[in-house]
Amino acid sequence: MGTLADSFFRRGNNFLGSRVPLICGAMTWISEPNLVSAVCNAGAFASLAGGNCPPNTLEEQIENTRSLTQAAFGVNVITISPAYHSQLEMLRRNPVPVVIFAGGIPRGDEVEMMKAAGSKVMCFAPALAVAKRMLSYGADALILEGTEAGGHIGLVGLNVLIQEVLFNFDEALIFVGGGIATGRLCAHLFMMGAAGVQLGTRFAIAEESCAHYQFKQAMLRADARDAVSPGSIDERLPVVPVRALKNLGLKRFGQLQLDLIGMLDQEHIDLKDAQAQVEKFWVGALRRAVQDGDVDNGSMMAGQAVGLLKKIESVQEIVDDISQGIEQELQRVKAALNAAEEGMA
Repeated sequence: MGTLADSFFRRGNNFLGSRVPLICGAMTWISEPNLVSAVCNAGAFASLAGGNCPPNTLEEQIENTRSLTQAAFGVNVITISPAYHSQLEMLRRNPVPVVIFAGGIPRGDEVEMMKAAGSKVMCFAPALAVAKRMLSYGADALILEGTEAGGHIGLVGLNVLIQEVLFNFDEALIFVGGGIATGRLCAHLFMMGAAGVQLGTRFAIAEESCAHYQFKQAMLRADARDAVSPGSIDERLPVVPVRALKNLGLKRFGQLQLDLIGMLDQEHIDLKDAQAQVEKFWVGALRRAVQDGDVDNGSMMAGQAVGLLKKIESVQEIVDDISQGIEQELQRVKAALNAAEEGMA
């Protein structure tokens, strides 16, 4: 006999090839073959983080992941990464089950190229206009991500995006993320029409995560107010907002923006190079935090759900806890509705 959750999971599982339509968000330096395969083997879904990874290295990671799991997995590519176009060409030659476009808006022909290669395509939608455009480009599914999320983010909260997009595109396959850490909340997102949910921060401190011990401990000490997004200092240097824990590294990012704006004013650098310097900062600072454990100077990318983290768990424990929380909440809501109906009789 199935569970209540089974019927809510069906669409997302059929698309992802999973047993639970729970996505581990791609995290640069963290979403490597061991974590990705562990999540997939636990019944959920994960993707390798393309970041600025050289295409030959990313291809090696794909083959390594294939050796560790028989389950479907994906590759997340960042449209503003210098390696983006070469990564797409590699993925055209060596397709994976799912390609996820992140960090910006892909072109329609890039979406078409990945679909022609045999991959399913997911696109992030941090705003209503982006959601409409990605669907018009032929995206197979959207990830509706609220500004509560960690790493590169949009500017609209998940509650508003749910009402703007999820409630108005009933036929579209829409996954939601941003500030999610519990099965109880996930249950309500499924009842509102989500095909699945995405979590990042909770998986970042999983036992199987390669993140440094100090990185994980800093995450456990933080609360929601510590995860901030400083945004852009000057409109002349538009940057994709990033949410991370407050530390010296985040202050240095503000100084970097000021320095780059000065160089732009003096025409010592063009806008493209300035934006590349911003991305280079985040990649390097994130590596220092994740790999070296420099939680003071590195980039501690985290969503506001960081305040809900209680302990380091295995990937399987996280997936099981989320799944059980979903079923328990669905059963609680069912009982409450039945009681209300009986009270009206």
